[in-house]
Amino acid sequence: MDAQYKSPWLNEELQILQSAVAKFYEKEFQPHVERWDDQGCVDRDAWLKAGEAGILCASIKEEYGGGGGNFGHEMVIAEEQGRAGISGFGNSVHSGIVAHYIQSYGTEEQKKKWLPKMATGEIVGAIAMTEPGTGSDLQGVKTTAKKSGNQYVVNGQKTFITNGQQANLVCVVAKTDPSAGAKGTSLIMVETDEVEGFRRGRNLKKMGQKAQDTSELFFDEVKVPTSNLLGTEEGKGFIQLMQQLPQERLIIAVQACVAMEMALKYTADYVKERTAFGQRILDFQNTQFKLAECKTEATIARVFTDDCAVKLLDGKLDPTTAAMAKWWTTQKQNEIVDTCLQFFGGYGYMMEYPIAKLYTDARIQKIYGGTNEIMKMLIARTL
Repeated sequence: MDAQYKSPWLNEELQILQSAVAKFYEKEFQPHVERWDDQGCVDRDAWLKAGEAGILCASIKEEYGGGGGNFGHEMVIAEEQGRAGISGFGNSVHSGIVAHYIQSYGTEEQKKKWLPKMATGEIVGAIAMTEPGTGSDLQGVKTTAKKSGNQYVVNGQKTFITNGQQANLVCVVAKTDPSAGAKGTSLIMVETDEVEGFRRGRNLKKMGQKAQDTSELFFDEVKVPTSNLLGTEEGKGFIQLMQQLPQERLIIAVQACVAMEMALKYTADYVKERTAFGQRILDFQNTQFKLAECKTEATIARVFTDDCAVKLLDGKLDPTTAAMAKWWTTQKQNEIVDTCLQFFGGYGYMMEYPIAKLYTDARIQKIYGGTNEIMKMLIARTL
């Protein structure tokens, strides 16, 4: 984006946070990025450092150990993470999703038990929705949580779970009444350090986001107290998921905007320096036209996403508009990063160039958070 453009939600307090978070990522995380990519996860103490710096649970109420901020704070933190090129740190799931499920639906006891430790990084959160046989169709989950006295017995398996190797608090989407369809779905919190029968599968090898410990999880007769049901009654899981999805999808759109902006920045710098046939690559009309198109689309994406952010902060972002933001920005992210990479020639294919990492990290954006095809189906229903 142009230096003169300023997001309408970005107030002075958030600009101070922006600067502090950028410095934190540069000092504490950036030196380790390559090693984290190689080892397939961030260091466990990275979570504790982030907690100390106030980067975790920034939009959770202070009475539960959070920063007392709002979604604007989460956006700033997510944006700076993207600008720093740190794709493996699953904070948007931990702070932007799991913590908010607990704050929105949890009992007072649950909030006091889990949120303060999530804010310090002592607890890492994950949400287990996807199963080997069900992707974006959450109504089709097979994992069950059957009541037995004062416990639930959880059986099933999940896959593609962000923070899967390190999470010690997993919000599991399970059927408490398999005969009731969507109305039989509940969210069960599993404290992995406290239970037997919970097993982590492979840390999955992925095309991009290599430092993100995306994993398979197995639940074999896992017993948790009935007090670990999120909220006070069964069968509310599907509604709880639907209410939180606009925020989740907007986080993905924010990440897409930053990726487009970074791709343009790297490419503009490169084409000014690199020459071909006796002139700078920037001086070719094709370069100018292509990058002009990319810049225009990236700007439209940013302005639309900012408008959604203002609506979300106002409590007015509807699921359809969030679905539009999610599919369109991620589609443009993939197109723009691909266009930009082409200007680097063979160097664009080398992982030491940030544009290559932007390219491999981009592809998942069209898939997780609900595939872009599902987004279009949701939008089409409103026609």
